[in-house]
Amino acid sequence: MTTFVDRVVLHAAAGDGGHGCASVKREKFKPLGGPDGADGGNGGDVVLVVDHNVTTLLDYHFHPHQKATSGKAGAGDMRNGAQGHTLELPVPNGTVVLSQGGEVLADLIGIGARYVVAQGGRGGLGNAALANPKRKAPGFALLGEPGQSADIVLELKSVADAALVGFPSAGKSSLIAALSAARPKIADYPFTTLVPNLGVVQAAGTTFTIADVPGLIPGASQGKGLGLEFLRHVERCSVLVHVLDCATLEPDRDPLSDLDAIEAELEQYKTSLSDRPRMVVLNKADLPEGHDLADIVTPELEERGYQVLTVSAVSRLGLQELTYALAEKIKAFRAAQPVEQATRIVLRPTAVDDLGFTVALEEDVYVVRGTKPERWILQTDFNNEEAVGYLADRLARLGVEKALAEAGAEPGVAVQIGEVVFDWQPTLLEEFASGMRGVDSRFEDHSRPRAGQRRMEKDIRRAARLGIHVEAPGEDES
Repeated sequence: MTTFVDRVVLHAAAGDGGHGCASVKREKFKPLGGPDGADGGNGGDVVLVVDHNVTTLLDYHFHPHQKATSGKAGAGDMRNGAQGHTLELPVPNGTVVLSQGGEVLADLIGIGARYVVAQGGRGGLGNAALANPKRKAPGFALLGEPGQSADIVLELKSVADAALVGFPSAGKSSLIAALSAARPKIADYPFTTLVPNLGVVQAAGTTFTIADVPGLIPGASQGKGLGLEFLRHVERCSVLVHVLDCATLEPDRDPLSDLDAIEAELEQYKTSLSDRPRMVVLNKADLPEGHDLADIVTPELEERGYQVLTVSAVSRLGLQELTYALAEKIKAFRAAQPVEQATRIVLRPTAVDDLGFTVALEEDVYVVRGTKPERWILQTDFNNEEAVGYLADRLARLGVEKALAEAGAEPGVAVQIGEVVFDWQPTLLEEFASGMRGVDSRFEDHSRPRAGQRRMEKDIRRAARLGIHVEAPGEDES
Protein backbone atom coordinates (compact mmCIF):
# COMPACT_ATOMS: atom_id res chain seq x y z
CA MET A 1 0.00 0.00 0.00
CA THR A 2 1.24 3.48 -0.88
CA THR A 3 2.35 5.40 2.23
CA PHE A 4 4.36 8.22 0.69
CA VAL A 5 3.35 10.38 -2.27
CA ASP A 6 5.32 13.44 -3.36
CA ARG A 7 3.60 14.25 -6.66
CA VAL A 8 -0.13 14.42 -7.39
CA VAL A 9 -2.53 16.03 -9.84
CA LEU A 10 -5.21 18.00 -7.99
CA HIS A 11 -8.57 18.91 -9.52
CA ALA A 12 -9.84 21.91 -7.55
CA ALA A 13 -13.23 23.56 -8.02
CA ALA A 14 -14.34 26.67 -6.14
CA GLY A 15 -17.95 27.28 -5.13
CA ASP A 16 -20.43 29.10 -7.34
CA GLY A 17 -21.94 32.41 -6.33
CA GLY A 18 -25.59 32.47 -5.33
CA HIS A 19 -28.15 34.21 -7.54
CA GLY A 20 -29.56 37.57 -6.55
CA CYS A 21 -33.28 37.85 -5.80
CA ALA A 22 -35.85 39.96 -7.64
CA SER A 23 -38.60 40.74 -5.14
CA VAL A 24 -41.00 43.58 -4.35
CA LYS A 25 -42.06 44.27 -0.79
CA ARG A 26 -45.76 43.69 -0.24
CA GLU A 27 -47.49 44.66 2.99
CA LYS A 28 -51.02 45.56 3.88
CA PHE A 29 -51.73 49.22 3.21
CA LYS A 30 -48.31 49.55 1.50
CA PRO A 31 -48.88 48.79 -2.19
CA LEU A 32 -45.62 50.49 -3.23
CA GLY A 33 -43.17 48.92 -0.80
CA GLY A 34 -40.33 48.94 -3.30
CA PRO A 35 -37.75 46.27 -4.22
CA ASP A 36 -36.42 44.12 -1.39
CA GLY A 37 -34.52 41.37 -3.22
CA ALA A 38 -31.18 40.64 -1.51
CA ASP A 39 -27.80 39.57 -2.87
CA GLY A 40 -26.57 36.02 -3.28
CA GLY A 41 -23.64 34.72 -1.25
CA ASN A 42 -20.12 34.38 -2.62
CA GLY A 43 -18.77 30.91 -3.39
CA GLY A 44 -15.98 29.45 -1.28
CA ASP A 45 -12.33 29.48 -2.37
CA VAL A 46 -9.97 26.50 -2.55
CA VAL A 47 -6.77 27.39 -0.66
CA LEU A 48 -3.54 25.45 -0.06
CA VAL A 49 -2.10 25.98 3.44
CA VAL A 50 1.26 24.71 4.69
CA ASP A 51 0.72 22.58 7.81
CA HIS A 52 3.56 21.24 9.97
CA ASN A 53 1.53 18.11 10.75
CA VAL A 54 1.43 17.06 7.08
CA THR A 55 4.47 15.37 5.54
CA THR A 56 3.07 13.77 2.38
CA LEU A 57 0.55 14.37 -0.38
CA LEU A 58 -1.04 10.99 0.20
CA ASP A 59 -4.53 12.36 0.93
CA TYR A 60 -4.74 13.97 -2.51
CA HIS A 61 -3.49 10.77 -4.16
CA PHE A 62 -6.66 9.03 -2.98
CA HIS A 63 -8.93 12.11 -3.16
CA PRO A 64 -7.74 14.22 -6.13
CA HIS A 65 -11.07 16.03 -6.59
CA GLN A 66 -11.65 18.84 -4.09
CA LYS A 67 -14.60 21.26 -4.22
CA ALA A 68 -15.61 24.18 -2.04
CA THR A 69 -19.22 24.92 -1.17
CA SER A 70 -21.34 27.33 -3.18
CA GLY A 71 -23.07 30.47 -1.95
CA LYS A 72 -26.81 30.48 -1.37
CA ALA A 73 -29.30 32.54 -3.35
CA GLY A 74 -30.64 35.78 -1.93
CA ALA A 75 -34.24 36.10 -0.79
CA GLY A 76 -36.91 38.74 -0.34
CA ASP A 77 -37.19 41.00 2.68
CA MET A 78 -33.47 41.86 2.26
CA ARG A 79 -32.22 38.42 3.33
CA ASN A 80 -28.76 37.89 1.83
CA GLY A 81 -27.70 34.41 0.79
CA ALA A 82 -25.20 32.52 2.95
CA GLN A 83 -21.54 32.63 1.96
CA GLY A 84 -19.83 29.47 0.73
CA HIS A 85 -17.18 28.02 3.03
CA THR A 86 -13.53 28.31 1.99
CA LEU A 87 -11.90 24.89 1.59
CA GLU A 88 -8.40 24.85 3.12
CA LEU A 89 -6.21 21.98 1.96
CA PRO A 90 -3.19 21.27 4.23
CA VAL A 91 0.05 20.54 2.37
CA PRO A 92 3.63 19.83 3.54
CA ASN A 93 6.26 22.50 3.83
CA GLY A 94 8.12 22.75 0.53
CA THR A 95 5.16 22.04 -1.76
CA VAL A 96 5.49 23.46 -5.26
CA VAL A 97 2.35 24.28 -7.25
CA LEU A 98 2.65 23.88 -11.02
CA SER A 99 0.31 24.19 -13.97
CA GLN A 100 -0.34 21.22 -16.22
CA GLY A 101 2.26 22.65 -18.59
CA GLY A 102 4.95 22.75 -15.88
CA GLU A 103 4.83 26.49 -15.08
CA VAL A 104 5.55 27.21 -11.41
CA LEU A 105 2.56 28.99 -9.86
CA ALA A 106 3.65 29.03 -6.21
CA ASP A 107 6.43 27.71 -3.98
CA LEU A 108 5.02 27.22 -0.50
CA ILE A 109 7.74 27.45 2.16
CA GLY A 110 7.04 28.27 5.77
CA ILE A 111 4.29 27.18 8.11
CA GLY A 112 1.06 29.02 7.32
CA ALA A 113 1.98 29.94 3.73
CA ARG A 114 -1.18 30.14 1.61
CA TYR A 115 -2.06 30.02 -2.06
CA VAL A 116 -5.53 30.38 -3.60
CA VAL A 117 -5.86 27.64 -6.20
CA ALA A 118 -9.42 28.47 -7.31
CA GLN A 119 -11.43 31.57 -6.43
CA GLY A 120 -15.12 31.35 -5.62
CA GLY A 121 -17.69 33.06 -7.81
CA ARG A 122 -19.25 36.36 -6.78
CA GLY A 123 -22.83 36.37 -5.64
CA GLY A 124 -25.34 38.15 -7.87
CA LEU A 125 -26.85 41.47 -6.83
CA GLY A 126 -30.52 41.57 -5.90
CA ASN A 127 -32.93 44.08 -7.38
CA ALA A 128 -32.71 46.21 -4.22
CA ALA A 129 -29.04 46.86 -4.96
CA LEU A 130 -29.80 47.59 -8.63
CA ALA A 131 -32.43 50.24 -7.89
CA ASN A 132 -31.63 53.87 -8.66
CA PRO A 133 -33.62 57.11 -9.23
CA LYS A 134 -34.29 56.17 -12.85
CA ARG A 135 -34.94 52.47 -12.22
CA LYS A 136 -36.85 52.48 -8.98
CA ALA A 137 -38.20 48.92 -9.12
CA PRO A 138 -36.00 46.62 -11.24
CA GLY A 139 -37.78 43.48 -12.31
CA PHE A 140 -34.58 41.48 -12.50
CA ALA A 141 -31.51 40.46 -10.49
CA LEU A 142 -27.99 39.39 -11.42
CA LEU A 143 -26.99 35.75 -11.53
CA GLY A 144 -24.17 34.38 -9.42
CA GLU A 145 -20.83 33.78 -11.14
CA PRO A 146 -19.54 30.22 -11.48
CA GLY A 147 -16.48 29.43 -9.38
CA GLN A 148 -13.09 28.87 -10.93
CA SER A 149 -11.77 25.38 -11.54
CA ALA A 150 -8.14 24.38 -11.95
CA ASP A 151 -6.14 21.23 -12.62
CA ILE A 152 -2.75 21.67 -10.97
CA VAL A 153 0.26 19.55 -10.11
CA LEU A 154 1.59 19.43 -6.55
CA GLU A 155 5.23 18.43 -6.04
CA LEU A 156 6.88 18.03 -2.68
CA LYS A 157 10.47 19.22 -2.33
CA SER A 158 11.59 18.49 1.20
CA VAL A 159 13.14 21.38 3.07
CA ALA A 160 16.33 19.67 4.24
CA ASP A 161 19.71 21.23 5.03
CA ALA A 162 21.86 18.19 4.25
CA ALA A 163 21.11 15.45 1.73
CA LEU A 164 22.69 12.00 1.79
CA VAL A 165 23.20 10.59 -1.71
CA GLY A 166 24.85 7.39 -2.80
CA PHE A 167 24.43 3.89 -4.16
CA PRO A 168 21.81 1.52 -2.72
CA SER A 169 22.97 -0.18 0.49
CA ALA A 170 25.71 2.43 1.04
CA GLY A 171 24.45 2.94 4.60
CA LYS A 172 22.52 6.20 4.23
CA SER A 173 19.54 5.01 6.26
CA SER A 174 21.83 3.67 8.98
CA LEU A 175 23.58 7.03 9.17
CA ILE A 176 20.38 9.06 9.49
CA ALA A 177 19.17 6.65 12.16
CA ALA A 178 22.44 7.04 14.08
CA LEU A 179 22.53 10.84 13.75
CA SER A 180 18.87 11.62 14.55
CA ALA A 181 15.72 10.20 16.03
CA ALA A 182 14.47 9.06 12.62
CA ARG A 183 13.84 5.33 12.32
CA PRO A 184 13.86 4.38 8.64
CA LYS A 185 13.61 0.81 7.43
CA ILE A 186 17.07 -0.76 7.31
CA ALA A 187 17.94 -4.05 5.62
CA ASP A 188 20.87 -5.63 3.80
CA TYR A 189 19.36 -5.62 0.31
CA PRO A 190 19.36 -2.86 -2.33
CA PHE A 191 16.51 -0.37 -2.56
CA THR A 192 15.39 -0.90 1.01
CA THR A 193 14.68 2.84 1.14
CA LEU A 194 11.71 3.57 -1.09
CA VAL A 195 10.87 7.06 0.19
CA PRO A 196 12.96 10.01 1.46
CA ASN A 197 13.53 10.03 5.21
CA LEU A 198 14.01 13.19 7.28
CA GLY A 199 15.82 13.56 10.57
CA VAL A 200 16.63 16.49 12.85
CA VAL A 201 20.18 16.92 14.21
CA GLN A 202 21.58 19.36 16.81
CA ALA A 203 25.31 20.12 16.95
CA ALA A 204 27.45 23.12 17.92
CA GLY A 205 24.36 25.20 18.67
CA THR A 206 22.94 24.62 15.20
CA THR A 207 19.77 22.68 14.47
CA PHE A 208 19.43 21.28 10.97
CA THR A 209 17.54 18.63 9.05
CA ILE A 210 19.11 15.78 7.13
CA ALA A 211 17.46 13.80 4.32
CA ASP A 212 18.15 10.26 3.17
CA VAL A 213 17.37 9.97 -0.55
CA PRO A 214 16.69 6.55 -2.18
CA GLY A 215 19.78 5.13 -3.82
CA LEU A 216 21.08 6.22 -7.20
CA ILE A 217 22.52 3.90 -9.81
CA PRO A 218 24.16 4.53 -13.21
CA GLY A 219 21.48 5.32 -15.75
CA ALA A 220 19.12 6.92 -13.24
CA SER A 221 18.84 9.96 -15.50
CA GLN A 222 17.27 7.65 -18.10
CA GLY A 223 14.74 6.35 -15.59
CA LYS A 224 16.59 3.42 -14.05
CA GLY A 225 16.29 2.80 -10.34
CA LEU A 226 14.39 4.95 -7.87
CA GLY A 227 16.70 7.80 -6.97
CA LEU A 228 16.09 10.24 -9.81
CA GLU A 229 12.38 10.32 -9.00
CA PHE A 230 13.24 11.70 -5.56
CA LEU A 231 16.10 14.02 -6.48
CA ARG A 232 13.71 16.98 -6.20
CA HIS A 233 14.04 16.50 -2.44
CA VAL A 234 17.70 17.58 -2.51
CA GLU A 235 17.14 20.78 -4.53
CA ARG A 236 16.80 22.92 -1.39
CA CYS A 237 19.68 21.34 0.55
CA SER A 238 22.65 23.35 1.80
CA VAL A 239 25.16 20.48 1.66
CA LEU A 240 25.39 17.36 -0.48
CA VAL A 241 26.91 14.41 1.38
CA HIS A 242 28.26 11.53 -0.69
CA VAL A 243 27.97 8.33 1.32
CA LEU A 244 30.44 5.82 -0.16
CA ASP A 245 30.47 2.12 0.71
CA CYS A 246 33.99 1.01 1.61
CA ALA A 247 32.99 -2.64 2.18
CA THR A 248 30.99 -3.42 -0.98
CA LEU A 249 31.03 -7.01 -2.15
CA GLU A 250 30.57 -6.13 -5.82
CA PRO A 251 33.88 -6.64 -7.65
CA ASP A 252 33.43 -3.82 -10.17
CA ARG A 253 32.76 -1.11 -7.56
CA ASP A 254 34.97 1.05 -5.36
CA PRO A 255 34.47 4.43 -3.61
CA LEU A 256 36.05 6.48 -6.42
CA SER A 257 34.00 4.91 -9.21
CA ASP A 258 30.85 5.22 -7.10
CA LEU A 259 31.52 8.92 -6.57
CA ASP A 260 32.10 9.53 -10.29
CA ALA A 261 28.91 7.66 -11.20
CA ILE A 262 26.76 9.61 -8.73
CA GLU A 263 28.21 12.95 -9.82
CA ALA A 264 27.49 12.05 -13.44
CA GLU A 265 23.84 11.37 -12.57
CA LEU A 266 23.57 14.61 -10.61
CA GLU A 267 24.84 16.51 -13.65
CA GLN A 268 22.05 14.98 -15.74
CA TYR A 269 19.39 16.27 -13.36
CA LYS A 270 17.27 19.16 -14.64
CA THR A 271 18.20 21.45 -11.73
CA SER A 272 21.90 22.18 -11.35
CA LEU A 273 23.38 21.30 -7.98
CA SER A 274 26.94 22.30 -8.88
CA ASP A 275 26.92 25.27 -6.49
CA ARG A 276 26.20 23.16 -3.39
CA PRO A 277 29.08 22.35 -1.03
CA ARG A 278 30.10 18.68 -1.06
CA MET A 279 31.31 16.31 1.61
CA VAL A 280 32.42 12.69 1.29
CA VAL A 281 31.64 10.16 4.02
CA LEU A 282 33.44 6.84 3.82
CA ASN A 283 31.07 4.47 5.58
CA LYS A 284 31.42 0.97 7.10
CA ALA A 285 34.87 1.67 8.55
CA ASP A 286 34.08 -0.76 11.41
CA LEU A 287 35.00 -3.59 9.06
CA PRO A 288 38.77 -4.19 8.61
CA GLU A 289 38.61 -4.15 4.80
CA GLY A 290 36.45 -1.03 4.92
CA HIS A 291 38.88 0.84 7.15
CA ASP A 292 41.83 -0.14 4.93
CA LEU A 293 40.08 0.97 1.75
CA ALA A 294 39.12 4.28 3.35
CA ASP A 295 42.78 4.97 4.14
CA ILE A 296 43.71 4.22 0.54
CA VAL A 297 41.17 6.49 -1.21
CA THR A 298 41.21 9.41 1.25
CA PRO A 299 44.31 11.15 -0.21
CA GLU A 300 42.93 11.10 -3.75
CA LEU A 301 39.54 12.42 -2.63
CA GLU A 302 41.21 15.24 -0.75
CA GLU A 303 43.22 16.09 -3.88
CA ARG A 304 39.89 16.56 -5.66
CA GLY A 305 38.93 19.14 -3.06
CA TYR A 306 36.51 17.12 -0.96
CA GLN A 307 36.32 17.17 2.80
CA VAL A 308 36.55 13.48 3.72
CA LEU A 309 35.33 11.84 6.92
CA THR A 310 35.59 8.17 7.82
CA VAL A 311 32.64 6.91 9.84
CA SER A 312 30.74 3.82 10.90
CA ALA A 313 27.02 3.96 11.57
CA VAL A 314 27.24 0.67 13.48
CA SER A 315 30.12 1.44 15.87
CA ARG A 316 29.39 5.23 15.75
CA LEU A 317 32.99 5.88 14.71
CA GLY A 318 33.44 9.50 13.54
CA LEU A 319 29.77 10.45 13.93
CA GLN A 320 30.50 13.34 16.29
CA GLU A 321 33.02 14.78 13.87
CA LEU A 322 30.51 14.38 11.05
CA THR A 323 27.73 16.25 12.87
CA TYR A 324 30.06 19.14 13.76
CA ALA A 325 31.39 19.34 10.19
CA LEU A 326 27.84 19.39 8.82
CA ALA A 327 26.80 22.08 11.30
CA GLU A 328 29.75 24.25 10.29
CA LYS A 329 29.04 23.98 6.57
CA ILE A 330 25.32 24.57 6.99
CA LYS A 331 25.92 27.56 9.22
CA ALA A 332 28.29 29.07 6.65
CA PHE A 333 25.84 28.39 3.82
CA ARG A 334 23.01 30.08 5.72
CA ALA A 335 25.15 33.11 6.47
CA ALA A 336 26.01 33.49 2.79
CA GLN A 337 22.37 33.52 1.73
CA PRO A 338 20.63 36.91 1.35
CA VAL A 339 18.47 37.95 4.27
CA GLU A 340 14.83 37.16 3.60
CA GLN A 341 12.77 40.31 3.26
CA ALA A 342 9.16 40.73 4.29
CA THR A 343 6.55 39.92 1.69
CA ARG A 344 6.27 42.71 -0.85
CA ILE A 345 3.18 43.56 -2.83
CA VAL A 346 4.07 44.73 -6.33
CA LEU A 347 1.55 47.28 -7.60
CA ARG A 348 1.06 47.38 -11.36
CA PRO A 349 -1.32 50.26 -12.10
CA THR A 350 -3.47 50.00 -15.19
CA ALA A 351 -2.32 52.06 -18.14
CA VAL A 352 -4.23 55.28 -18.81
CA ASP A 353 -5.32 54.12 -22.27
CA ASP A 354 -6.29 50.61 -21.14
CA LEU A 355 -10.02 50.13 -21.75
CA GLY A 356 -10.15 46.84 -19.84
CA PHE A 357 -11.22 44.90 -22.94
CA THR A 358 -10.17 44.16 -26.49
CA VAL A 359 -12.09 43.74 -29.75
CA ALA A 360 -10.81 41.48 -32.52
CA LEU A 361 -12.33 40.15 -35.75
CA GLU A 362 -12.00 36.37 -35.90
CA GLU A 363 -13.65 34.43 -38.74
CA ASP A 364 -16.38 37.02 -39.37
CA VAL A 365 -17.17 37.26 -35.65
CA TYR A 366 -16.18 40.25 -33.51
CA VAL A 367 -14.81 38.78 -30.27
CA VAL A 368 -14.81 40.98 -27.16
CA ARG A 369 -12.42 39.85 -24.43
CA GLY A 370 -12.13 41.41 -21.00
CA THR A 371 -12.76 40.65 -17.36
CA LYS A 372 -15.75 42.96 -16.96
CA PRO A 373 -17.66 42.14 -20.16
CA GLU A 374 -17.20 38.40 -19.66
CA ARG A 375 -18.28 38.63 -16.03
CA TRP A 376 -21.35 40.69 -16.95
CA ILE A 377 -22.38 38.07 -19.50
CA LEU A 378 -22.29 35.38 -16.80
CA GLN A 379 -24.40 37.56 -14.51
CA THR A 380 -27.17 38.18 -17.06
CA ASP A 381 -30.44 36.25 -17.23
CA PHE A 382 -31.11 36.26 -20.97
CA ASN A 383 -34.71 35.15 -20.41
CA ASN A 384 -35.42 38.56 -18.87
CA GLU A 385 -35.64 41.44 -21.37
CA GLU A 386 -35.03 44.04 -18.68
CA ALA A 387 -31.83 42.22 -17.62
CA VAL A 388 -30.65 42.15 -21.24
CA GLY A 389 -31.30 45.89 -21.52
CA TYR A 390 -29.30 46.48 -18.35
CA LEU A 391 -26.44 44.50 -19.89
CA ALA A 392 -26.59 46.64 -23.03
CA ASP A 393 -26.41 49.81 -20.92
CA ARG A 394 -23.36 48.50 -19.04
CA LEU A 395 -21.55 47.58 -22.24
CA ALA A 396 -22.33 50.97 -23.76
CA ARG A 397 -21.02 52.83 -20.70
CA LEU A 398 -17.85 50.75 -20.76
CA GLY A 399 -17.23 51.75 -24.38
CA VAL A 400 -17.75 48.39 -26.03
CA GLU A 401 -20.14 49.75 -28.66
CA LYS A 402 -17.78 52.56 -29.60
CA ALA A 403 -14.87 50.10 -29.87
CA LEU A 404 -16.95 47.79 -32.08
CA ALA A 405 -17.79 50.71 -34.38
CA GLU A 406 -14.14 51.74 -34.59
CA ALA A 407 -13.23 48.14 -35.44
CA GLY A 408 -15.58 48.25 -38.43
CA ALA A 409 -18.57 46.39 -37.03
CA GLU A 410 -21.94 47.06 -38.69
CA PRO A 411 -25.40 46.59 -37.17
CA GLY A 412 -26.45 42.93 -37.36
CA VAL A 413 -22.95 41.41 -37.28
CA ALA A 414 -22.14 38.53 -34.94
CA VAL A 415 -20.46 39.56 -31.68
CA GLN A 416 -19.12 37.08 -29.14
CA ILE A 417 -18.53 37.85 -25.46
CA GLY A 418 -17.48 34.86 -23.38
CA GLU A 419 -19.54 31.88 -24.52
CA VAL A 420 -22.44 34.00 -25.85
CA VAL A 421 -22.79 34.96 -29.53
CA PHE A 422 -25.48 37.47 -30.56
CA ASP A 423 -26.43 39.77 -33.42
CA TRP A 424 -25.29 43.25 -32.48
CA GLN A 425 -27.78 46.12 -32.60
CA PRO A 426 -26.17 49.42 -31.48
CA THR A 427 -28.11 51.86 -29.34
CA LEU A 428 -27.04 55.53 -29.62
CA LEU A 429 -23.89 55.77 -31.69
CA GLU A 430 -23.19 58.80 -33.85
CA GLU A 431 -21.19 56.58 -36.16
CA PHE A 432 -24.44 55.05 -37.42
CA ALA A 433 -26.55 58.26 -37.43
CA SER A 434 -27.49 60.22 -40.57
CA GLY A 435 -27.73 63.96 -41.03
CA MET A 436 -26.25 66.51 -38.67
CA ARG A 437 -23.90 65.55 -35.85
CA GLY A 438 -25.85 64.59 -32.76
CA VAL A 439 -29.02 63.80 -34.72
CA ASP A 440 -30.06 60.18 -35.13
CA SER A 441 -32.44 59.60 -38.02
CA ARG A 442 -33.75 56.45 -36.35
CA PHE A 443 -35.53 58.63 -33.79
CA GLU A 444 -37.19 60.89 -36.35
CA ASP A 445 -40.90 59.98 -36.46
CA HIS A 446 -42.36 61.71 -39.51
CA SER A 447 -45.87 60.40 -38.84
CA ARG A 448 -46.26 62.60 -35.75
CA PRO A 449 -46.21 66.43 -35.89
CA ARG A 450 -43.61 68.25 -33.91
CA ALA A 451 -44.50 70.15 -30.75
CA GLY A 452 -44.32 73.58 -32.47
CA GLN A 453 -46.56 72.45 -35.29
CA ARG A 454 -49.14 71.04 -32.88
CA ARG A 455 -49.17 74.30 -30.93
CA MET A 456 -49.66 76.34 -34.08
CA GLU A 457 -52.57 74.15 -35.24
CA LYS A 458 -54.19 74.55 -31.82
CA ASP A 459 -53.91 78.37 -32.07
CA ILE A 460 -55.51 78.32 -35.53
CA ARG A 461 -58.48 76.29 -34.30
CA ARG A 462 -58.95 78.66 -31.34
CA ALA A 463 -58.88 81.72 -33.64
CA ALA A 464 -61.45 80.10 -35.94
CA ARG A 465 -63.87 79.72 -33.05
CA LEU A 466 -63.51 83.47 -32.43
CA GLY A 467 -64.18 84.30 -36.10
CA ILE A 468 -60.61 85.19 -36.89
CA HIS A 469 -59.00 83.74 -39.96
CA VAL A 470 -55.29 82.90 -39.69
CA GLU A 471 -53.28 81.58 -42.63
CA ALA A 472 -51.06 78.61 -41.87
CA PRO A 473 -47.52 78.60 -43.25
CA GLY A 474 -47.39 77.12 -46.71
CA GLU A 475 -51.07 77.83 -47.38
CA ASP A 476 -51.89 79.40 -50.76
CA GLU A 477 -52.53 83.14 -50.53
CA SER A 478 -55.01 83.14 -53.38
